[in-house]
Amino acid sequence: MNKQRNPATMAAPIGPFCHTSEVPAGSRILYISGQVGMKPDGSIPESIEEQAEATWANIEACLADAGMSVADLVKITTFVVRPEDLPAAGKARAAHLGDARPTSSTVIVSALVVPSLLIEIEAVAAAKA
Repeated sequence: MNKQRNPATMAAPIGPFCHTSEVPAGSRILYISGQVGMKPDGSIPESIEEQAEATWANIEACLADAGMSVADLVKITTFVVRPEDLPAAGKARAAHLGDARPTSSTVIVSALVVPSLLIEIEAVAAAKA
C-alpha cells in the first residue's frame, strides 16, 4: 500500500492532499494522461460542474480498466481555466476522492487545447503488482 507522508517539520497541507506519497518497491505504476470534461459520446458540457464530474468519471474509468481505484492515486495535477471555478472543481474532487489524499497541484491556465474545456486533470496511481 502507498504511504502518505506529511513531515512534522513543515506546515500541514492547506487542502485535501498529502505532501508526499511513497510507492512500495515492485508496485504497478499507472500514468493517466490529462482527462477532460468530455463525456463518452464526445460531447462537452457547458458548466464547470458537469465538466468536473465527467473528468473524474474518466479518471475512474482509467483506474478501473487497470484494476485500480482512487485509493491508489499518488499524484494528481488539476488545470483550471477560470479561478472562479475552483470551488466547483473542489466539490467534484471531494465527491470522487472521499478520504483519499494523493499529492496534488492545482494550476490556473489561460486555456486548454479545446477552447470549450474548463478543466483537465492528469494523475499517477500505484498498486501492488
